[in-house]
Amino acid sequence: MQIILMERVAKLGQMGDVVNVKQGFARNFLIPTGKAMRASEANITSFEAQKSQMEARNLETKSEAEALAVKLNGQQFIVIRSASDAGSLYGSVTTRDAAEAASAAGFSLDKKQVILMAPIKDLGIHDLSVRLHPEVESKIELNVARSSQEAELQAAGKSIQDLAAEEEAAAEFEIQELFDDIGSAGMDDFGEDAPKTASAEASDEVEA
Repeated sequence: MQIILMERVAKLGQMGDVVNVKQGFARNFLIPTGKAMRASEANITSFEAQKSQMEARNLETKSEAEALAVKLNGQQFIVIRSASDAGSLYGSVTTRDAAEAASAAGFSLDKKQVILMAPIKDLGIHDLSVRLHPEVESKIELNVARSSQEAELQAAGKSIQDLAAEEEAAAEFEIQELFDDIGSAGMDDFGEDAPKTASAEASDEVEA
């Protein structure tokens, strides 16, 4: 099916290009979303008449998107979720979650702008792309953690495996300290006032 693009579409072309696409792709996505229209003679004539105005609007929105991209690029947003000790989420993090986390931090994003190839199902820091304009993309990070404290540690470069190892080492240290305390208490029970053994008494008599 032949269409005329109303904006730049990745892997298809620029605004005003007449291209051939599969009929289902055009009818189910490109045309309903306003990214293209049928390349009929009437539509092409109409587009040419409005082309300069459309290009001007496109440049304006592109400039706005580029300004936002500068502020957004490299930002890290925290998403708190429940997860197993191994780091697997009880559920998943989606584009909606990413958009809401960014919006909570003061960036107005729509879930449709977030590019996520597959739902996030593990703790950690994940890279995402945000399409602010057909010609402008920005990169963000989602810090998925079980708590704010864990998110801070992950942001500092520690993985869930590192955190688990540290917790295990701390637990072992506490157990060792407990045994040391018990041992010390036992030694105190055998001080000078403790009853002497038969061998110790015999030794005292010899010395006398």
